[in-house]
Amino acid sequence: MAIISWLSSSIFLSLFTLFCLSISNASWGAEAARESCRPISSLINKDLFHFMFLHKDDAACPAKDFYAYNSFIQASKSFPGFGTTGSLTTRKREIAAFLAQISHETSGGWATAPDGPYAWGLCYKEEINPQSDYCDSTNKEWPCYPGKSYKGRGPIQLSWNFNYGPAGKALGFDGLKNPEIVANNSMIALKTALWFWMTERKPKPSCHDVMVGRYIPTEADVAANRTAGFGVVTNIINGGLECGISNDARVNDRIGYFKRYAQLLNVDTGSNLDCANQKSF
Repeated sequence: MAIISWLSSSIFLSLFTLFCLSISNASWGAEAARESCRPISSLINKDLFHFMFLHKDDAACPAKDFYAYNSFIQASKSFPGFGTTGSLTTRKREIAAFLAQISHETSGGWATAPDGPYAWGLCYKEEINPQSDYCDSTNKEWPCYPGKSYKGRGPIQLSWNFNYGPAGKALGFDGLKNPEIVANNSMIALKTALWFWMTERKPKPSCHDVMVGRYIPTEADVAANRTAGFGVVTNIINGGLECGISNDARVNDRIGYFKRYAQLLNVDTGSNLDCANQKSF
């Protein structure tokens, strides 16, 4: 499994910064490269963020005041490729896709909710009434710690010991002994979502690679109809439960959020939005 260590991430960030400085000082044409060096905050400011998540700080939301705009911007700096790769269209589409997926995972909306069902993302920070402790006892690389629950937490609802372990290793916390920190520290919570988004887990590609056009389907992917697009991202995140089903309400909710955010960012969604005809990974 590809894991971005804190050190390698820091080195990459330093090199990326130096590259951007050299591009900004260059006299030759490098508009596309300069575009990729503009920070995410240039595409989504605080006002837009709060308009996207209109009700995240309502008293009715358990995650009230947890997911701050500044935390999102700071967390994204630990993953310099996120929202900075490719053309302006690609950058906006990736940001919209990421926010859509975490909105579904933390949604407090319903069909007749005020301002619509897609204005209620980031309402929750941990799973309510989990059906299990999400411990895969057969996984010896990331063994469960006695008494700990690896239920869904954070924006991506990080789940299972085999995700908490490597996420903690990559981000500098003990995911197996202290999984609760993902629901208690907003910066770590947002970083786990970005880590999940950026990290390849073979045979699954990373969500990032899919959204920026780096996903190259294998023979198995082609046979499973896993065509590049937002639908494959849903497949990566929860395909075993949601994909291969016609008109699945959960998939439709993800798409609804994606369409709203894409519209707010003035970008099209691209094709292949659902995974109804895809086999899960």
